[in-house]
Amino acid sequence: MGTCENTDDPRVRACQEKIGYSFSNPRLLQTALTHASGAESRLESNERLEFLGDAVLGMVVCELLYKRLPHLTEGELTRLKSSIVSRSHCAHLARQLGLEELIIIGKGLAGQPYLPNSLLAAVFEAITAAIYLDGGLEAAKRFIEPLVLPELEAFVRDRIGENYKSVLQQISQRSFGTTPVYLLLEERGPDHGKLFKIAAQIGATRYQAAWGRSKKEAEQRAACNALHQLRELPPPCSDELGEDGMPVVGPVAEGIERFLE
Repeated sequence: MGTCENTDDPRVRACQEKIGYSFSNPRLLQTALTHASGAESRLESNERLEFLGDAVLGMVVCELLYKRLPHLTEGELTRLKSSIVSRSHCAHLARQLGLEELIIIGKGLAGQPYLPNSLLAAVFEAITAAIYLDGGLEAAKRFIEPLVLPELEAFVRDRIGENYKSVLQQISQRSFGTTPVYLLLEERGPDHGKLFKIAAQIGATRYQAAWGRSKKEAEQRAACNALHQLRELPPPCSDELGEDGMPVVGPVAEGIERFLE
């Protein structure tokens, strides 16, 4: 950490390697890495880029959520977006990328044992803006989306849960005297990224199928659909893939325990 006045600084080169983007104008990245304490003036710091990056990050995340989660309400989308673009999460992403040692700061901050979340988040947003200005919106998307997808996938996993199969089995045995079976209807994609379409069936009744990135995930989602349909609720997991070729998961009825009533 320290000051930098030229784009030949090794930290600028190292940052491009860490973020997976090569700048046509590396001075943009230099500015993005420069905290106000390490700049000759505030206008030469990353503050203006941070301002733009906040908007670019928000737009990319909103579009991603809108396309990936078509059944969420506006309020649910807003809460998830707020979590993904929060200061703490942006700081986490900056640390994940290994940006702490590359930030250009003044001597006062350089002596601190760790950098505050606000500073790290600002650098992440500034880098987002720098990529947007240098390579356009698609370049910014390619940078942002792989970083925020784990948060989105964790949210979907939380909504889907891990117990739907066991709950469906209890209900099936209690109400129908039999256990569910899971039917593999279709497989798509290469071996390293295969998707599975599975439906739950109880007796002669087959419930709406669901897609998953593993058979286990698809079975859980198929069980989730069956539980909803048994309660005459719309199944939350689509039996068709989304426009991006990925499974589509909608809102799950609150409280898995309600299915045992």
